[in-house]
Formats: sequence, C-alpha cells, structure tokens
Amino acid sequence: MTTISALRSSTIADTVRRTARRSPDRTAIEFRDRTWSYAQLDSAVTALARHLLALGLEHGDRVGAYGKNSDLYALVFLAAARAGLIHVPINFQLKRDELEYILDNSGASVVIADSDLATEVEATESGRTARVLHFDSLIDIAAAADTPPAEVDEFEVSDTDVAQLLYTSGTTSLPKGAVMTHRALMHEYIACLDALDFSADDRQVHALPLYHSAQMHVFLIPALMKGSYNIIVPAPVPGELLELIEQERINTFFAAPTVWVALVNHPEFTTRDLRSLRKAYYGASIMPGPVLHRLREQLPELGFYNCFGQSEMGPLCTVLRPEEHRDRLGSAGRATIFTETRVVDPSGNDVAPGEQGEILYRSPQLCEGYWNKPEATEEAFRGGWFHSGDLVIQDEEGFIEVVDRVKDVINTGGVLVASRQVEDAIFELDNVAEVAVVGLPDDKWIEAITAYVVPKGEITADEVIDHVRQRLAAFKVPKGVHFVEELPKNSAGKILKRSLRTG
Repeated sequence: MTTISALRSSTIADTVRRTARRSPDRTAIEFRDRTWSYAQLDSAVTALARHLLALGLEHGDRVGAYGKNSDLYALVFLAAARAGLIHVPINFQLKRDELEYILDNSGASVVIADSDLATEVEATESGRTARVLHFDSLIDIAAAADTPPAEVDEFEVSDTDVAQLLYTSGTTSLPKGAVMTHRALMHEYIACLDALDFSADDRQVHALPLYHSAQMHVFLIPALMKGSYNIIVPAPVPGELLELIEQERINTFFAAPTVWVALVNHPEFTTRDLRSLRKAYYGASIMPGPVLHRLREQLPELGFYNCFGQSEMGPLCTVLRPEEHRDRLGSAGRATIFTETRVVDPSGNDVAPGEQGEILYRSPQLCEGYWNKPEATEEAFRGGWFHSGDLVIQDEEGFIEVVDRVKDVINTGGVLVASRQVEDAIFELDNVAEVAVVGLPDDKWIEAITAYVVPKGEITADEVIDHVRQRLAAFKVPKGVHFVEELPKNSAGKILKRSLRTG
C-alpha cells in the first residue's frame, strides 16, 4: 500500500523522475556515442537500482565508485540514491594505500570501477573482500528497453537517509567522509538553482571529475533538475573543450581557474568561435586578473560566477554574480539562500567587518558529521557552528574575501602570512603560468615562505623576489623560488600544497 510519506518524497532520484515526467523526450546526457533522454535516464536509474539490490545489498550499504567521468558514473550515483544505498565517490587518481584508506573507512561492500582501474581495488585488502563490478558491465542493464517503471513506494528512501559519503579532497590531511543526507543535498541543489541562473535551455559540458562535489552537486544534478542538455567528457583537455564549445554551442561551463588558464593559453582560444558561451563558472580559488581580462576581451558578453564552498556543505556556500564582478574581483560573494555565516577570531568571538577571521556555517546543507570520526566531528561542530577552516574578511554587506585556508597560513618568524597574497603578487608577472606558495620548515624562520612557479617564458628567481618586494612587506617576500614543469593537483584542478610541503 502506498504511504503518505512516499507521496511526499523529495529525494535525489525523485528529481530525475519529475523531470522525465515534464520533458521525457529532451536530451538529458550525452557521453561519447551514447545519448539518454530524460525518460531513458529515469528508466536506467530504476533498472540499475533494482540490479544493485538484487546483488544482496541492503538499505544503507555503501557502494564505492572508482572511475573517470562517464554517463554510467552519473547513473550509478542516481541509482544508489534511488535504492537507498550510500554512494562513496573515490578519486580515480588514488592508488593502493590511499584507496585502501577510503574503502576501509567507508566499509564499502561493493565497488564499481573502470575496467582499467579494477586491479587497483582488487589489490587492496578491503577490495579483496568487496564485490568489484565494472562500469561498462552495467550498460546493457541500464539501456534495457523493457524496464518496468518504478512504483511510488518501491524503494523505501527518506530524505533523512544518508545519500553519500563525500570525502574531502585531502589537500592538507587525510580525507574525511562528510555524511551527506538527501535532505542536505536537495537544499544545496535548490540554492544552486537560485544563485547560478540555470535554465532548461542551458547546454552544459561537464569536464571536471564527477567524484568531486562541485561538478556533481553544483552543476550536473541541478542541471538535470532543470531539464537542460548535458555533455559529459572524461577529462578537461583544453583543445577538445574549445572544439566542443564551438561545435555544440555550449553556453554554460564550469572549471577550476587552472583549467580556465589552460584554455586562455591554448592557441585555439582566439580562433574558435566561442560566442555561444554566456555563463562562466569557476571555483576553488580566485580567477587570476590577467586571465579574467583576456576572457572578457575575447568574449565581452560572458558573465562570470565565482562559486565558493566546501564538501561538508554540499559544497556551494557563497556566490559572486556577474553584476558583482565589476567592483569586487577579489570577492567570493555572499551567502546562498540556505547558508548562515559568522566570522570569528581564534577565541570564537565575532570580528568586526573588514577584520580577518574564520568563517563558520549553519545550514540545512551541512553534513551530519564525519563517518567513523566522532572526535573530528565534535571539533568541527564545536559551539553549535561548523568550523570551515577558511580565513576570510567580510564587509558590512556580507561579501567575503577569502584570505587562505587556516592550514595554509605561513608562520614566518612568528608573523602569520597568507600564502594567497604572495601568490597573487607573483601571478602579476607575465611569464608566470601558475604559482603555489607554501611554508617549509626552517630553523631560523619557523617556516620559510617558498614559491613554486610554473613559467611560461624566461624568468628568474631574482625577478620574482624583486617583484614581490615591491608589492608586499619585506617579511612576506619568498625566501626561495623553485621553477617546476607542473604543480601537483588533484583531478579537480586543486593544487595539492601538502605534496609541496612534504616533497
């Protein structure tokens, strides 16, 4: 018998069903030579949900996903949500020890992996006890034309159920699994629709990894809720992206600033017809001024959105909209509709507008805590607020400027220096393609400010040091400059400063 609660359901997979009812024949997802209408997408999600349960999985069991971007990656997430299972996205760049950590911590009993990555899972102790499936083995099940439609109460899932263990990126320490419920993510999706001007007429390309919260939860799922057209590609290859934007008349695109830098520096940036682009989204760091200038010069109608947040919030927390970019280029915007903020000093006291402090959050978007880490949960939620670890300056209108991660602040000679301020100064140099600044252990300075620079022309360490000396106080000038071919990054484009500090 259908229950009243089932009729009032608002879980993640419900969003796909509703869009399929409104727009069954519209294209939902394209990946390589496969295309899914919204009706086909909904049917595939149901078929995969039934298949996962037929394997013997029960409500609340964890399903690991270890693969690169594909249509099936997105389908498995939605199917796990429909079946009442907990999805565990895993960075496909992780290898044995790192992979073992997440599999062991999450207790995943099934792991779905790309065929060429399955041996990595099977080589771990946890992987040997889990059931390992291949993504490509699911295509026939997903595409079955005779899948009966889901009954309203076939899958007993509540919005308070856990939908995903969203592991933090681990750029500064071992990742922690943020426990995200359907309710939290649904609030985050609505906040995205409100702040980012999504439309059913959007044509989006999803290039950053879907295991990462931004591409999946800020862009793909809200786009599916809205009924737009989505192309998924395996990786953000600059030349291929520029060709795709031109050929498919893409009007909406999200990437980390590192990817936008690569696009702007690509020789086809000025030869491809990119005028269809209307909405440009970025996050993880501030867009370098010279890159923003080149984008505006080439595409004057393009509107920019700076999206700031963190995994524990689903992740979107604040947005700087296009009309706000004119006067606030260094800002990460204001809080989204379900986000409440405070900015406090190390003692937990509110700071005055214009003063630096850690930003704290309250929101229905928040995670329930960290999986199997009660002490970390208690520490993060102390005082009735979630402690983000981000240092910001907030003005009287609520706009924030991100100073740095708390853990990325450098203690040099007893004085605290924000690494981002030094990076911004170095990035002003024409022959600098990328830069990351960290503090390295030093007997004299406690931490020596050290810059790692990816050059794009002739440049010397003395030029870098002299330039910073002209811009910043003497104690902020790097003690060392190292030129490297590339900076270590995770597959979402975020620079791994932990790797630079540990060598």
